[in-house]
Amino acid sequence: MGPVELLHMSVFSQSFSPCGRFLAAGNNYGEIAIFSLCSALSPEATESSQKPIVTFKAHDGPVFSLLSTDGQLLSAGNGEITAWNWSELIKKGIKAVWTRRPQYKTSLEMPEINAMVINPRDNSLLVGGGDNNIHVMDLESGVFKMVLKGHSDYIHCLSVREREGETLSGSEDGAVRVWDSRTGSTVHCIEVYKYEDCARPQYGKWISCLTTDSDWMLCGGGPSLSLWHLRSLTPTTIFPLPGCQRQTSFYQDLILSVGDSAFLSHCQLSGEVRARIPCSPPSLYTLGLNTGSTEHRVLTVGGSSGQIDVFTNFSYRAFSLSF
Repeated sequence: MGPVELLHMSVFSQSFSPCGRFLAAGNNYGEIAIFSLCSALSPEATESSQKPIVTFKAHDGPVFSLLSTDGQLLSAGNGEITAWNWSELIKKGIKAVWTRRPQYKTSLEMPEINAMVINPRDNSLLVGGGDNNIHVMDLESGVFKMVLKGHSDYIHCLSVREREGETLSGSEDGAVRVWDSRTGSTVHCIEVYKYEDCARPQYGKWISCLTTDSDWMLCGGGPSLSLWHLRSLTPTTIFPLPGCQRQTSFYQDLILSVGDSAFLSHCQLSGEVRARIPCSPPSLYTLGLNTGSTEHRVLTVGGSSGQIDVFTNFSYRAFSLSF
């Protein structure tokens, strides 16, 4: 890859292996890189430990979304989802297990797939993207069994509330929709930008990030990042963060968030911004928490560069992995 391409590289997606020892990252050139966290975090780590053990071309367009199942890495690009076996990837074996396309209106349609989540309740994969719909695939059979229709613009983000049997989606149309996972019907439609405290018309109304934790939801984008109580459907906290937030996460008693700046934000649930930690990429798109591993418990942040920052202590960057 030439210097010009490296200069314009962006990391859009990442996912940790089920064992927590490896990290997959996807970029705007359709490539996936697999990093060994064990090597990178070991006391004997060298500069080469921060390089991928393998990099391969997975899709023609950008890799917008990555997600790990028990044994597979799922990658999504324009209009298609591909599965790779983790056991092969870590041995540098690159062979797609399957590739599937949701049932779009025409065979020429290639809408970008921006978000994927698994509903463990029925072992289904939910896929949201550029055709404004959520497609539900049975992971066992590979059959697309349902389409959730309601958004009037494309979907950026998805979250599953397994206990309640609900799926939430955030869209360019400014709404967060709450769906009944069984029937596929909309239970609630929250138009975040219509709430005065959240609205920032100068940034638009689109919802770019969304996550849930039992009765709570975090969402943001054009509107300010806000914390919502899902039983009363009201915003309880507005976070005073500049720019549009791209990904956010609950972590212990903190809210972690990244967006259109080079800073990782730590916020308290009350709305107070505790820290803004500088990162390498000038703008940030993706934040990953390796919660499945105690040994390699890290926070990883990627964005508008080929570098992925690794935090072992969440208050400062330990080092960067690079494509």
